[in-house]
Amino acid sequence: MRLFTPEAMREADRKAVERGYPSLLLMEWAGMKAARVYLELFGKAPALVLAGKGNNGGDGLVLARHLLLEGVGVRVYAAGGQTGDALLALQALLAHGVEVRPLEEASFREGEVVVDALFGTGLKGPLTDFYAELVERVNRAGLPVLALDLPSGLPFSPHVRATATVAFAALKTPHLFQREACGKLYLAEIGLPKPLLEREDLPEVASPEALRPLLPRRPLTAHKGSVGRVGVLGGYQGEDLRYAGAPLLAALGAYRMGAGLVHLVAPEGTPLEPLEAVFHPVPSPALPPLKAEALAVGMGGGPWGRAWALKALEARLPTVLDADALHPEVAEAYRKAGVPAVLTPHAGEAGRLLGISPEEVAKDPLGAARALAERTGLAVVLKGNPTVVAEGERLSVNPTGNPALATGGTGDVLSGAIAALLAAGLRPFDAARLGVFLHGLAGDLLAEEKGVGLLAREVAEALPRARRLLQEGRVPPAFFPR
Repeated sequence: MRLFTPEAMREADRKAVERGYPSLLLMEWAGMKAARVYLELFGKAPALVLAGKGNNGGDGLVLARHLLLEGVGVRVYAAGGQTGDALLALQALLAHGVEVRPLEEASFREGEVVVDALFGTGLKGPLTDFYAELVERVNRAGLPVLALDLPSGLPFSPHVRATATVAFAALKTPHLFQREACGKLYLAEIGLPKPLLEREDLPEVASPEALRPLLPRRPLTAHKGSVGRVGVLGGYQGEDLRYAGAPLLAALGAYRMGAGLVHLVAPEGTPLEPLEAVFHPVPSPALPPLKAEALAVGMGGGPWGRAWALKALEARLPTVLDADALHPEVAEAYRKAGVPAVLTPHAGEAGRLLGISPEEVAKDPLGAARALAERTGLAVVLKGNPTVVAEGERLSVNPTGNPALATGGTGDVLSGAIAALLAAGLRPFDAARLGVFLHGLAGDLLAEEKGVGLLAREVAEALPRARRLLQEGRVPPAFFPR
């Protein structure tokens, strides 16, 4: 599955029509699939359809006709000036005796569901004047909102804040990077030829189908030394502070992702948990002799972070660099040494590596992840919601995860999990996107059970369940095709 920009989606629509696919058929399928989602979510609750004059409005008019045929009460307000397919959709609705009133007369009634069919992917700039005020009225009405393709106004402000959004044909960047405005996402197939949706130049949306083949297999003859051994180097001990929790959580993440053995290299006095780890206490950053296939470095390193990372480089093993190991000179040293590595920054750390502000990173996560991968020659996990994985020209956007993961230590668990996959033989890009997906899925499973208030160790404990669901093809869909 590819992540489209609005411009790329418009191009795909245009090419489909040029190939002879009837554009009216696309509109009919879009409205019909959206009506199906409406009925699933809201049953026979009456609909208030707000339709623009373009194709998005036409989709809404088709939806209104299908709801009418299902016995749903509809009130329709539409902008004037429809042409082409949207005009045909309007005429078909009028033939059923539905009164279509001017958009300017729109009113809101308690108990209705608003269908936002004002604007789709064609916006060139922010809404102003009448439409800006209408969007604000929709948001103030306090009614459920089903948006067609995109909440009107996105990717700008003001925009509709939808309860649910039906994305047509493919997901677009605002669906993932402005997901709060979209609500629950439904992906609807509307008949576009598949070759037009399989563009290698666009980022992928990580999917269970693509990631399942990457899961390391365990033969019957497996033993702890044959399924991947991980070294975790991290922690800091000062006069008044001791950071010990982070490397412990990374070790736990590695074990729960399937590592056969974890060596924990941490400051003297670090609590001996997890008990299964082989503990190497050190008075300062050091690299004792380890039998390992991959390393995770820097978690809780504080002032020792750079030293941990440079010591780890001596082993020349695939390495996950996290937290206090993330410095420009460290990334450059790994690049020059040709050691495969995965950088796992959040927006602030990515900004430090790129020499820009965290706000600039957050404004364009795809661009920042690509730039950092190109600059360092390493794989990059730019953590966020969504998380972006990059290597060279490849970009993968992760659909799993939720705000309940916003708690201390979950990133340390992720680093250990990715290191376990590196130790099992996966390449950095594959280890990163598989680890990120399973980590997010573990968080989703826990959030469904507990809501917020998760502990990082609980996320680690949920990794085997997430891995099993992926292996068995039972991952709950992040987006619900219709």
